[in-house]
Amino acid sequence: MKVIGILCSPRRHGNTAILIQEALEGARELGAEVELLNITDKIINFCDGCESCLETGECHINDDMQEIYIKLIESDGIIIATPVYFWSVSAQAKIFIDRTYALFRQRKLRNKVGGIVVVAARAGCSSACGPLRAFLQRHRMIEGGTAMAYGWKRGEVEQDEHGLREARTVGRAVVRAIQRL
Repeated sequence: MKVIGILCSPRRHGNTAILIQEALEGARELGAEVELLNITDKIINFCDGCESCLETGECHINDDMQEIYIKLIESDGIIIATPVYFWSVSAQAKIFIDRTYALFRQRKLRNKVGGIVVVAARAGCSSACGPLRAFLQRHRMIEGGTAMAYGWKRGEVEQDEHGLREARTVGRAVVRAIQRL
């Protein structure tokens, strides 16, 4: 069983990275093979709206998303993590979500289990979860849980014990849901 973590934060070792690592550790504890994909390390162009993927089932844009599509399709679970930017997801998360449109028509993510991890300085977690829940729902994925945590300065999320526990619980919940399928 494979669980992919999608890190959508421009800060390489920031609070969101800490929290998704915690979620992946929860999945690993229950026997999942885990992999972290840092979107910031990838070249992913924005969707150009050509809609050729509706006919072919594949995106024509030749960038690092091609490699990510394979990993998403081969995974059993996907945990997506984003910091809150202006009470929503980061630009990296939005580009990732938009580019999965190429998988949408043929329902290539259907019945995969998804988890959500969101980090805010003070507010906005709930509103940032909206686009992530919509991503899971539109792809007909099964929601395995949500973790929200708070931290402003790098590493500050480690003081949010409740948020860290929630993240680990999301990882475990994703694995348990996969096992039930």
